[in-house]
Amino acid sequence: MAEPQRARPKPTPETQHFWDGTKAGELRLQRCDACAHVYFPPRPFCPSCASRKVSIFKASGKGFLYSYVINHRPAAPGFTPPYAIAVVELDEGPRMMSNIIDCPQTPEALELDMKLEVAFEALDDKITLPVFRPVKG
Repeated sequence: MAEPQRARPKPTPETQHFWDGTKAGELRLQRCDACAHVYFPPRPFCPSCASRKVSIFKASGKGFLYSYVINHRPAAPGFTPPYAIAVVELDEGPRMMSNIIDCPQTPEALELDMKLEVAFEALDDKITLPVFRPVKG
């Protein structure tokens, strides 16, 4: 019997640019043309001023570990415990939930404020997820 798969996001017209970006190896964010607020998750209006004049841009992919929890329970299909569920604060300002790779999943290794960079994990030919790894050096 096949092991259950990890849940897949379902792109919508409002989020398609984000998923197209991850597939191309880019982390794309939105910036309000009226107030310059940068935000995530994607939506057709600015959450700060409600303007619908927004632009999409390629983010740096750099940030830091804002918060995390280590899951030890084998309840989520597609994940092998222990694994970190992280909140990453991007250099551009928004925070996003993701996973940390290329790093032991321990409190000793996952230091708050550690510098991270985006990497991309293809789940299939349609969905690629942004994940983060420690910056080397």
